[in-house]
Amino acid sequence: MPPELIVGLPGTFATPGFSSALHPDPEPVSPPVLVARALSRDFGLRHAVREVSLTLARGEVLGLLGPNGAGKTTTMQMITGNLAPTAGEIQICGIDLLDHPTRAKARIGYLPETPPLYRDLTVDEFLRLAARLHRVPKARVVAAVAQAQRRCGLTDMSARRIGALSKGYQQRVGIAQAIVHEPDLVVLDEPTVGLDPNQIREIRTLIRELADDHAVILSTHILPEVETVCDRVQILHQGQVVYTDNIAALKQYRGGHALTIALRRPPGVEDLKGLPGVRNVETLSAERFRLFHEADTDPAEALVRRSVERDWGLVELTPVETTLEEVFVHLTQSDSAELPAP
Repeated sequence: MPPELIVGLPGTFATPGFSSALHPDPEPVSPPVLVARALSRDFGLRHAVREVSLTLARGEVLGLLGPNGAGKTTTMQMITGNLAPTAGEIQICGIDLLDHPTRAKARIGYLPETPPLYRDLTVDEFLRLAARLHRVPKARVVAAVAQAQRRCGLTDMSARRIGALSKGYQQRVGIAQAIVHEPDLVVLDEPTVGLDPNQIREIRTLIRELADDHAVILSTHILPEVETVCDRVQILHQGQVVYTDNIAALKQYRGGHALTIALRRPPGVEDLKGLPGVRNVETLSAERFRLFHEADTDPAEALVRRSVERDWGLVELTPVETTLEEVFVHLTQSDSAELPAP
């Protein structure tokens, strides 16, 4: 059987509360679904993953990025319990994955890059098998399969043989087997690879819907997909974390503190450099410029005032946002000596 489907008995996790006449029970705070600390994995003398840490809560979608060989798949295999770390700690809903693997794995759903499908089975037969392997109680198997099919848009395909389905529907079946047991953490490795644009849109919508009830890790090489679907991004390079933050902060990373301007009667570059906080000016054309400024200074107001005073004829003033592609290329083309600390 595919190892991705073999999990253990469900575990439990409770947070003790506190109440009294003067101090009623506070609003419950959900613990993180995933806490991974200082994960490392060596293959002989090769360090595949070094000191990778991440935390993920229910309702979040984390984009795990990196070039080929960066350590993404190794990290996901460690998080899902398919590969033991050389060092580090993994907790799923407070359950230590290394000390209690059966209980912790029951909280995880995993879709590897190649979905573990039996092409000669029907969708219904395969999902029933997946439910039993995930230790879903026998009395709940039918309901669990029906719910997974409904969530993944497979209800009308239940009697179809998997081998006769399109690539997009096969990916849906792969996701359905990962969520049939209602896990807390869902890990998806390249779920949209090989799909057409319409299928990609459908799978992206499904992933966002999964975040309503689960914590989701998404590994993909499609960078616009991350900006569309994910709340946070973590970039790996040479086995190390080189960037981690939310999507909003990403847009201000490296060069995000800049303005693109257009002037009908532009002054000399030195005049533009004289604006408060401006540290550099890039000439884009005879009338367009990019002003790079300090993070704690916004020269926009001074620029507008000076343009009016000196009749520069300001016709464009646009903040520059860094794209995920620019950040990715910058960080993953650096030499190891230049990598920032995680």
